[in-house]
Amino acid sequence: MAEQATASDLLQTPLNDLHVELGARMVSFAGFSMPVQYPTGIMTEHLHTREHAGLFDVSHMGQAWLIGPDHETTARALEALCPSNMVELKPGRQRYTVLLNEDGGIVDDLMVTRPLAAERDGQLFIVVNASRKDVDYALLRDKLPDNVRLELVEDRALIALQGPEAVAVVASHAPAAAELGFMDADFMELDGIDCHISRSGYTGEDGVEMSVPAGAAEAIAKALLADERVKPIGLGARDSLRMEAGLCLYGHDLDETTSPVEGSITFAMQKRRREEGGFPGAAHIQKELAEGPSRVRVGFKLDGKAPAREGAEIRLPDGTVIGTVTSGGFAPTMGAPIAMGYVDAAHSELGTKVNLVVRNRELPAQVAAMPFVQQRYYRKPKN
Repeated sequence: MAEQATASDLLQTPLNDLHVELGARMVSFAGFSMPVQYPTGIMTEHLHTREHAGLFDVSHMGQAWLIGPDHETTARALEALCPSNMVELKPGRQRYTVLLNEDGGIVDDLMVTRPLAAERDGQLFIVVNASRKDVDYALLRDKLPDNVRLELVEDRALIALQGPEAVAVVASHAPAAAELGFMDADFMELDGIDCHISRSGYTGEDGVEMSVPAGAAEAIAKALLADERVKPIGLGARDSLRMEAGLCLYGHDLDETTSPVEGSITFAMQKRRREEGGFPGAAHIQKELAEGPSRVRVGFKLDGKAPAREGAEIRLPDGTVIGTVTSGGFAPTMGAPIAMGYVDAAHSELGTKVNLVVRNRELPAQVAAMPFVQQRYYRKPKN
């Protein structure tokens, strides 16, 4: 997932000095110097997030605005590049989607928010993966119509607070955050600082992601960390948390050779878009929806204690190779190793016995339901 940092030219987030102050082990990740873990270790960080609240620096991600004359125009411009229903995205709501290439492969997965404020009609806020920023921005600049422009956000940090106590902590500084439901978002003040806060994240837990002024990021992080319920969390626990939640990591579980159907993320494709098409690779994806893909992403629970990592071969008990592991490791919440990978669709049924090959050793496993750990997103009670 990350390599030890040695290059002096790595980019730094606005929280870099704080990470060092807190004793983080810094590594190179997507061109940035990022904390992989703090002195207490990945296991402790992971479990603390599941039980309380973990603070993540995700400022390496790309933030940008798509700006057009009105919502319909901007939404349809984005729909020409992704398979999600953006036209009917309501004000103050956020949606997970993917940018596609002409073969239906995934260029990137991203979050898109339609602002609640009426004066921002025609604007969509996007957050893209750090490793794909240049690719995404080039694609958008090339494909967007002349009346919709891309405006990069380069003066803000991105902080996530995740866990069952996260929203209560944030609400003590920004009371309006408590009113958000899962995938709601709005601008609000946090200790008098203008922030954009969404009730979302990538751990499977309740929590928020906060776009904050870069110059105020350290003060905000310190204010949150002053609460005993909050601990800093690095990339290591971020990875194990998202795996337990059955969530994909771009460049591992998703890439330009995988379709949304193969990747088991068809929830990102609402009914109108599935039926109408009108996005890159639509014919290929619609065929997969109708007939089923040749391969599919599935989860695995391993029988022993040894983990299988990315690249491990997946075999049937008779030795037939049926796929490859794309993510794997130890799941602290479960106390056992888990993995994800792509297998031939004919062998994707739950309970299918397989062997994951690690250093020429076959580790017994079986296809398992995802998420591995129950997702605990907050849903607003219906009136």
